[in-house]
Amino acid sequence: MEYLIVSFTHKNTDIKTREKLAFGNELEKETFLKTVLDNKQINEAMLISTCNRVELIASVQCCNDSSKEILQLFSNRSGIDFHSLHERADVYENMAAIYHLFTVASSLDSLVIGETQIAGQLKDAFRFAIEKKFSNQKLSRVMNFAFKCAAKVRNITQLGTGSVSVASTAVAKARQLYKDTKSVKALVIGAGEMSELACRHLLKSGFDVVICSRNIKKARILAHSIITDGNGNSYAANQIEVKPYEELEYLLDSMELLVTATSAPYPIITKEMVKENSIARNWFDIALPRDIEEMNISNLHIYSVDDLQCIVDETLELRANQAKEAFGIVRQMSEEFFIWLKSLAVEPIIKNIRTKSDEIIDKKIQIAIKKKFIKHDDVANIEKLCQSIMAEFLHTPTIKLKEVSVSLKGDEILNTAQNLFGIQDENTIDNAYKINNYKEID
Repeated sequence: MEYLIVSFTHKNTDIKTREKLAFGNELEKETFLKTVLDNKQINEAMLISTCNRVELIASVQCCNDSSKEILQLFSNRSGIDFHSLHERADVYENMAAIYHLFTVASSLDSLVIGETQIAGQLKDAFRFAIEKKFSNQKLSRVMNFAFKCAAKVRNITQLGTGSVSVASTAVAKARQLYKDTKSVKALVIGAGEMSELACRHLLKSGFDVVICSRNIKKARILAHSIITDGNGNSYAANQIEVKPYEELEYLLDSMELLVTATSAPYPIITKEMVKENSIARNWFDIALPRDIEEMNISNLHIYSVDDLQCIVDETLELRANQAKEAFGIVRQMSEEFFIWLKSLAVEPIIKNIRTKSDEIIDKKIQIAIKKKFIKHDDVANIEKLCQSIMAEFLHTPTIKLKEVSVSLKGDEILNTAQNLFGIQDENTIDNAYKINNYKEID
């Protein structure tokens, strides 16, 4: 069994490519994962698709064969040439895959280092894979370890301090563009998680906000929750309005600042909807696929997720020391995971040896009773004596097996032990450790 990750991110693919690779809903993910798992080389799989990354995480029989199959399936679905995807993709195997996954979970591979959304997105992807039975024991082991790593990074370093996200980065850029934020109203399209983050950051920065969503009920609930809870801030009711989606074209023409973050599978703002205007407009499209169609209109500046890198670079130096410490934690946790994983292999062998020992004791006692070598009244005491002798005899081999299980030659020695004791069940190791309860990651 091997671990494999096929990765497309803001580091190796542009936003146009990521749009073609992105998954818009759970049905698309389910259909793709079913196709992936039709390959007998691939045991388990899960998929994460965000504005910055599309990655498939899998447990496989052979990394080389499986990575080619997965890339071909991505090619078939997206319409992008296989060789083009092969050149772009980052493919991580085994130790590199674990290190990358822990880095992602700890928000060290994000466009905005330290952003808080990725851990939740990974948890959602993992739950989905578990519920649909695309993932089981092998991915459960590594995902639970990944979340422990993320928690350790968050608790020990200051990377998660404050609210850091793509939405907050977009608002930081808006603050640069508008020095007098109190004189500017911002239009936020959508009522999901990213839209909520955008609203909160805009209000905190002094902007008034207008929310526009197809689901006006959800938009009103969002506005009410922001005003009532405040998260330590006090907002007046007139600082946040809700407008019906039918007014979108009018709002596009009248408002100079916009943030859009819907889950629509196609652009919701097209060239036909946007008129020339003397007002300088700045629109931030933090959705993937993008919400705003590419257009060239005077006085209109459109910023996509990838355009926010300049803001990220300005704060990178300030977070460099914290990131260095965090990478050290990831490296340590990656090594610990593989040591732990190797240690799992020895327990079923030891258990099997002890089971065989008990079976032999029981068999020999029954023969001794039949031949009248021992009396029935003495069976319990003789059984305890035999078990005590075997426990002492197996004590040193048990300790030694545990020690060598995590060494470089551990697999070879454990296979030898299996052969010596006649342990043939290849599934013993996997069956010994059932899936961890994924609710532990909440």
